[in-house]
Amino acid sequence: MVKCKICDWEGKEDNAKKVAVCPICRNFLKLFIKDKDLRYECPKCLWQGGKKDILWELECPACGSLIENQNNMSSFATIAIHQNDEADLIPPIHQSSTFILGKSQYIYTRAGNPTIEILEEKIAKLEKGESAVAFSSGMAAISATILSCMKSGDRLISSCPIYSGTYAFFRDIKRFGIYVSFVNTHTSKIESLIDENTKIVYIETPANPTMDIIDILEISQRVKEFDDNIKVIVDNTFMTPYFQRPLELGADIVIHSATKFLCGHGDALGGIVIGDKNMTDHLRKILVDYGGVISPFNAWLIIRGIKTLSLRMDRHEKNAITVSNFLKRHEKVRRVLYPGLNDSSYFDIARRQMYGFGGMLAFELRNEDDVYTLLDNVKLCKVAVSLGTTETLIENPYTMTHLNFPEKEDSGISKSLIRLSVGLEDVRDIISDLKQALDK
Repeated sequence: MVKCKICDWEGKEDNAKKVAVCPICRNFLKLFIKDKDLRYECPKCLWQGGKKDILWELECPACGSLIENQNNMSSFATIAIHQNDEADLIPPIHQSSTFILGKSQYIYTRAGNPTIEILEEKIAKLEKGESAVAFSSGMAAISATILSCMKSGDRLISSCPIYSGTYAFFRDIKRFGIYVSFVNTHTSKIESLIDENTKIVYIETPANPTMDIIDILEISQRVKEFDDNIKVIVDNTFMTPYFQRPLELGADIVIHSATKFLCGHGDALGGIVIGDKNMTDHLRKILVDYGGVISPFNAWLIIRGIKTLSLRMDRHEKNAITVSNFLKRHEKVRRVLYPGLNDSSYFDIARRQMYGFGGMLAFELRNEDDVYTLLDNVKLCKVAVSLGTTETLIENPYTMTHLNFPEKEDSGISKSLIRLSVGLEDVRDIISDLKQALDK
């Protein structure tokens, strides 16, 4: 039996019509003929392919929506926009460090604040988690989470490459007697390192900056087969819960740098940790003790950003797909690293565990000298670290974000690698800017 979450139709699978959908954005496809061959085209992302490339999903006979494509996402935009307390259309900023005893349920903002609480409740719902804790930055969230789970003698296994700040922190905690092992994205290699001292398996997918994809479901199952108490933690910053929800795939904890896509406007720092209530209750005590609390104003800015998250992520993805295809055709580009490309080695894994492919991509130039020419000549694209803003940001990880990352080449971070956070501008302008800079 299958059920439509839009209109509540329920019936046998045989009674639902199978329709062709885009393998990238899962939109309905249009048929056309090219060179006497039947081809499919997606009117949303402009993907084209043959019959062997498409996906088949069930269409509700009552309302015409895709049953298999709903994936608990039918209310995502509504949850992102609305909060539980509708007394205020826009939630107020409770910019107060302390509260009057006996007149408020709150005591001190480090221990709790109504504006911050709205952010925590909203992101917990979007990630399908029980609870969430907000922090002053992504690194505050990561460091508090790791230290809350580990002691001297414990082992942490981390995928590699990862965000350079996370890598630096993992190297630093070795001085506390915590063993840290870094391993590439192959599941078998991660699994081979697990022992009785392992407490955390930490993965970042897609990886920063190489866009490697790790199979979250497979990793989670392998880890839990060894020891159900080992925590699988996923940094979901690149995808956001709109495109990927690791808790549904067996992960225990999800972490975001809310500074990036969740905020979306490059004007606030923040971090979020999502998981079960027992974990977040313990983590909140760590927050109170360590003091990495987010300001109410920054929490409010991120709440505002989340309201448009679904719209922005759709545009980021659509632009990224188009830019990726442009870069693939440019003579100065050796290869494009984007999981939404049909020829990506990660395409099948990404399609299984993600609802879209996001707005981040990387590409390698054929000539290292062209890196500086490109960065010196872009005009619309801004040379800057960070990501997930409305503007397109471009950088060379080898000399910028991952400058102090050891053995960069072994991790796939070559001197000619370019990371691109594709913005919300007209994609024709993004491509025009990249083209004129690449053609120098």
